[in-house]
Amino acid sequence: MTHALAAARDNAAWCDTMCRAHGLTGRFTSLAWTSPCRTPPYYPDAVTLSPDATEADVLDGIDAGPGASVKDSFATLDLTPHGFHVLFEAQWIHRPPMPAPEGAGNAGEVVWRRVRTAPQLRAWENACFGGGTDGLFPPSLLEEVAILYGRRDGEIVCGCVLTVGGEAVGVSNVFANGCDDDTAWAGTVARATGSGRPLVGYEADTAPAERHGFTPAGPLRIWLRS
Repeated sequence: MTHALAAARDNAAWCDTMCRAHGLTGRFTSLAWTSPCRTPPYYPDAVTLSPDATEADVLDGIDAGPGASVKDSFATLDLTPHGFHVLFEAQWIHRPPMPAPEGAGNAGEVVWRRVRTAPQLRAWENACFGGGTDGLFPPSLLEEVAILYGRRDGEIVCGCVLTVGGEAVGVSNVFANGCDDDTAWAGTVARATGSGRPLVGYEADTAPAERHGFTPAGPLRIWLRS
């Protein structure tokens, strides 16, 4: 449970960072993070921070109309009576603060770099989401989080986002688009382990992360209101 708590807190902080980059202000309590205004695409309107959070703790703090989403961090809520359905289920993941294996992240002549400029960020976003997100990641995020890409033969083939301001390093948006999953995860781990802190995140399919030192840390659900 401790690892799931740390992962949920890190994820809520990342959601709050994304919202602030879009001019939105979220609210933290001991039980949940909520945004009273609809959040950017792919980001929830609420994240529970404790298994003691109730349906009211999240729904009272958000616009709970059609399109609302809730990250039920401990799979303890029942939002069905409120018009929500489970969009998908996933697992928090945790990797202890151990070094990456020697040579990790250098497979297939993939060269990793940190995104530094707005044009690089647009190219990263297109590679991550396949286009159509229209500036989901504002350039101000470059001052808040580490956005990384792996390039081969001049093309971005993988990448990730690292949140580095908390007790753990958050790993999210790991993608492989032109390379295999293991190349993406090996490079991500190699660049996330230097702080001496554990790594946390969540995945619907934990197998690629588990091959690189992560273990499942507890279930979560994403609820969506149609």
